Amino acid sequence: MGISKDQFRDRDIYLDYDFEDVMFRYEFTTRRFFRKFYGKSEEDEVRYDNRLLNDAMRFGDETDAKTYQTGKMGSAPI
Repeated sequence: MGISKDQFRDRDIYLDYDFEDVMFRYEFTTRRFFRKFYGKSEEDEVRYDNRLLNDAMRFGDETDAKTYQTGKMGSAPI
């Protein structure tokens, strides 16, 4: 659970934070972060100090590019 910030030094990173139904992508070549919510196909750029991003880095799981690109369905409402 979680990911070390050292891993951002040399590759693209994909994070899945299912607690908030969101995924993040770190693009190494441009040093930018992108966010995609479950059930959505579009992504938007976020700042490095975004709260959800930092929660995902602490409590989320690393995933792969295919899972990020495909996306996930949102959880059902309670």
